[in-house]
Amino acid sequence: MPRSSRGSASLEAAVRSLRAGRLVVYPTDTLWGLGARADRSTALRRVFRAKRRPETTPVALAVSSIAELERLAELSDSGRAFVRSKLPGAYTVLVRPSAFARSTIAAPIGAARTLGLRIPGHPVARELARQVGPITCTSANLHGAPATADVRSAKGELARSVAEYVIEGPVPGGVPSTLVDLTGSAPRLVPRSP
Repeated sequence: MPRSSRGSASLEAAVRSLRAGRLVVYPTDTLWGLGARADRSTALRRVFRAKRRPETTPVALAVSSIAELERLAELSDSGRAFVRSKLPGAYTVLVRPSAFARSTIAAPIGAARTLGLRIPGHPVARELARQVGPITCTSANLHGAPATADVRSAKGELARSVAEYVIEGPVPGGVPSTLVDLTGSAPRLVPRSP
């Protein structure tokens, strides 16, 4: 697919940008996501600067498979059952990071010592994560602003911070993911703040 600078990009161009530590806007099953490599602190700082978000605020990560999620998380039996029955899908699960995650992920863990993980129900999001590794899965908008409805809105808010905009596959549904805490003995729905 042909592209212009800061225009719509092919999946291959997005992968190259992510590997180089640049930012990419990509579709998920819920909202447009702002992606960066989760293993590079410089790439993560770009996300926080682009969104004007405090760098200590945890950010969810997209992974490509259940096996990858289970490698990054410490899960109870009920947590593992939830993941295996509900993902991929429109859920962000809060988990205790595994030793592997703590040694490889540069994203802030936060005071609660949890990590937010997603396996988006969108083939483009999963393919980016498969080829690059865990990537940020935060909404492509300024911190505290309503989620952007389309790529044009994301371009307007994020301006020149983003290297590529991937416009492939189904259009996101426009509703944030459901947040589920898997750190206890049973999955617990976490209400989103207004």
